[in-house]
Amino acid sequence: MKRLLLFLMIFQGIGLSAQADKNLREEKTDEGFSFLFADLSYSSDAVFMGRRDSVAAPYLLPSLGYYHRSGFYADASLSYLVKDENRVDMGLLSAGYRFDANGLNGGIAATKYFFNEESYNVQSQTSGNLMALLGYDFNFLELSVTGSAYFSEDGETDFFAGLILDNTLSLIENKLVLNPSFRLNAGSQYFYQEYYQTSRLGNRKGKNAMQQVPVETIEVEEASNFNLLSVELSLPVYYYHNQFIFSFRPHLAFPQGESKIITPDFVYEETLDDVFYFSVGIGYWLIP
Repeated sequence: MKRLLLFLMIFQGIGLSAQADKNLREEKTDEGFSFLFADLSYSSDAVFMGRRDSVAAPYLLPSLGYYHRSGFYADASLSYLVKDENRVDMGLLSAGYRFDANGLNGGIAATKYFFNEESYNVQSQTSGNLMALLGYDFNFLELSVTGSAYFSEDGETDFFAGLILDNTLSLIENKLVLNPSFRLNAGSQYFYQEYYQTSRLGNRKGKNAMQQVPVETIEVEEASNFNLLSVELSLPVYYYHNQFIFSFRPHLAFPQGESKIITPDFVYEETLDDVFYFSVGIGYWLIP
């Protein structure tokens, strides 16, 4: 199968955009009609470029999107934090366009984020992004490359690039679909520096040395450098029943390029652990 809207799922992570089922949306737009797609998912954590907060951020994610047969679409979703605080932690609005011709496919997308000011999501200082994807389907394997720019209101712009190898396996008369994938993500780390500067780690998790450091003096060493940030494996599973789609999406991220956090008085060398996270969901599509 060809890929529809894969570019929406590359960098944002399960906690932000995995509620969308790209296989359904691909099939229905390719069949030549427009439709609405509603989804409710649960995500075990928010992971971005292999980075996460030391406290898990489990989300309940309702979403609603409209997908036009021309390839244009718009989507809106909320992320409700279901741990301790029980609050709406983030909302997003997305719009974009996809194309597919003779095995070549791709698209562009723009997303606006609205984070709660108390959010400890590692991506919480980003305000929006622009993203593009270009892929080719070799039948037995699809190769895709991505590029994106992530903006923040108070800091520098991060630029990312990605490489994805994936395949789609259809079983039980195409009702059961498996989508194993391998991804490489590379880019800068201004988002990570701003995450530290907002004292997400220091002010929420008890006493440590960084609590006493003025946030504006905290820096991530070589945040502007373009480096490999994560290697990721995933095996999403989808089951189709009439107009419903049931999904389970396990991911395993291997973060790369551990950072040095620099303050005027000391240098903190972080340790990044491999992380397993997942989402489960149910979606429903409807022709208006």
